[in-house]
Amino acid sequence: MSQSTISTSESSQTGPQPRRMHHTKMPTLVFELSEEVDRYVAGQIAALIRQKQANGEKPVLGLATGSTPIGVYRELIRLHEEEGLDFSNVITFNLDEYWPMQPDSIHSYHRFMWENLFHHINIPKENVNIPDGTVKLSKVEEWCDAYERKIQEAGGLDLQLLGIGRTGHIGFNEPGSSRNSTTRLVTLDPKTRKDAAGEFYGEENVPMQAVTMGVHTIMNARQVIMLALGEHKAKIVRTAVEDEVSEQIPSTYLQKHPNSIFVIDAAAASRLTAVRIPWMAGLVEWTPALVKKAVIWLSQRVKKPLLKLEEADFMENHLINLLRHCDKSCEAIVHEVFMEMQNGICTRPGGDKPITAICFSPHPDDDVISMGGTLITLADQGHDMHIAYMTSGNIAVFDEDASRHAKFVNQFLEMFKLDSDNTSKMHEKLLNDLVVKKPGEPDSPEIQAVKGLIRKTEAAAGAIRAGVPESKLHFLDMPFYQTGDVKKKPIGEDDVTIVANLLRELKPDQIYVAGDLSDPHGTHRVCAQAIIRALDVVKAEGVEPEVWLYRGAWEEYEPHEIERAVPLSPAVVHRKRSAIFAHESQKDQALFPGSDEREFWVRAEDRTKNTARVYDDLGLPEFFALEGFVQYRGQL
Repeated sequence: MSQSTISTSESSQTGPQPRRMHHTKMPTLVFELSEEVDRYVAGQIAALIRQKQANGEKPVLGLATGSTPIGVYRELIRLHEEEGLDFSNVITFNLDEYWPMQPDSIHSYHRFMWENLFHHINIPKENVNIPDGTVKLSKVEEWCDAYERKIQEAGGLDLQLLGIGRTGHIGFNEPGSSRNSTTRLVTLDPKTRKDAAGEFYGEENVPMQAVTMGVHTIMNARQVIMLALGEHKAKIVRTAVEDEVSEQIPSTYLQKHPNSIFVIDAAAASRLTAVRIPWMAGLVEWTPALVKKAVIWLSQRVKKPLLKLEEADFMENHLINLLRHCDKSCEAIVHEVFMEMQNGICTRPGGDKPITAICFSPHPDDDVISMGGTLITLADQGHDMHIAYMTSGNIAVFDEDASRHAKFVNQFLEMFKLDSDNTSKMHEKLLNDLVVKKPGEPDSPEIQAVKGLIRKTEAAAGAIRAGVPESKLHFLDMPFYQTGDVKKKPIGEDDVTIVANLLRELKPDQIYVAGDLSDPHGTHRVCAQAIIRALDVVKAEGVEPEVWLYRGAWEEYEPHEIERAVPLSPAVVHRKRSAIFAHESQKDQALFPGSDEREFWVRAEDRTKNTARVYDDLGLPEFFALEGFVQYRGQL
């Protein structure tokens, strides 16, 4: 191991220590929280910088972009500002850049790096190297060769930081990339462009090509740290570290790197064999939660209802140690799991006495999509149900919808002779703003306001259909969201204060929080963090509601995770569908559908009906549909 290489087996850092995973083909470290990943990786980079400087050498870093490394960069900035981490002789080379792309574009990785790191540290501008998205096509190959030479002249990369794409790409080395590839112009995979569509306000605005370091360039780095955060990366993480090396999954090449590690959070680790079915990977520490998970897994594996499982099923499916640990009969173990599932079925989620409850909805439609049936049930059973819409959701409205609404208002005013010079001028400005806006650019403040109003009126219509009157709706318009861009600011004290004030005002008995926390930097997680921080603030004032996490827009809770299942009748499902339909701007085709192209109402119904089928297959009572919830106990 060279002097410039950091040991991956030990760390002098204080704080939470990672869990080293077994049964992976490259060293894989798992932290519970994404913030712990950020601190660990930033600490590794800082240690490398200080070690190289102590030896009188210049540290050479390969850097990545995207949402995954943002937390690492924020921690490096903190280390610079608070602990004096010196970047004055650090040399950096970035992985990639869209092509063609102007460096000052909001989508440029050049701009991303300066806004998220370089402007905040003391790195000389001449030490920063980022692929050029403006180079002419006829000069691209020549430029790429020069970029490779510059890396070599700097002494090679001491450390390369990587994220991982849904296709398994590293940098923009898409499926099919050769192990011997170097810096070059590549064509982006359709999945990669789809994943980037949100930042570009539509897939059609995403460039089709990019300049990227090659696999060979990355593999020549003396150390490689690959990051993955969130459940949406769990599938490709498992593939990258457990499957065989394949050019169809370029990240698997790193299995052959002599000094590479994969650092991930618990959500990204959820599909690893040692996490998903740890009893298949060796001895485990049996907790009540793991017993429940194993018994349900066994029931699904052998296709038997819970109460029909036999001792032979346990012995033939690697669960003999579970029987030994529990020191109970097979029947007793299964019966306990069955009763826990049965007791979690809740037809009166608010209880028998009237309570005050708040559903916190990150976007204006998360409430009805993810827990619309429970909203209807709570309202119908006489509880004081409130909905707090935390953001405007204005970036998710198509331009044509904004134009149509603007024209409607203008013609309405003309029809009733309420128009004026001011209204006519505003109408012209709105339409002109939409015409002159370049593809992928943010809206003008006026268009943002119009789009926000569209989402607000849709939210009110949907809530009313769910039985929640307009007087019980709270539009918080939290400051972190008000950037006009897909990228949002971190949560601030103003955001926390807004939520805390609502909690003080209503003093709820229950609150419901979106638990779709796939992206650690996404709106759902940021909103959840604001709520949890606000709860800490008001706890001293005696406001301590029961907190339930809901899902459904993107993923559903696994059966072993569900602690409360609320049954939905066909009539309630129909009303939930009607409430979702009120969100006309999101109907038929959403601006940001994610990897699931089904309409939101279809996703919601399919998932709740599937949960009901799962319960039925486990031998529990049969229902038309079920919405699942998990109780919050101090950790997201």
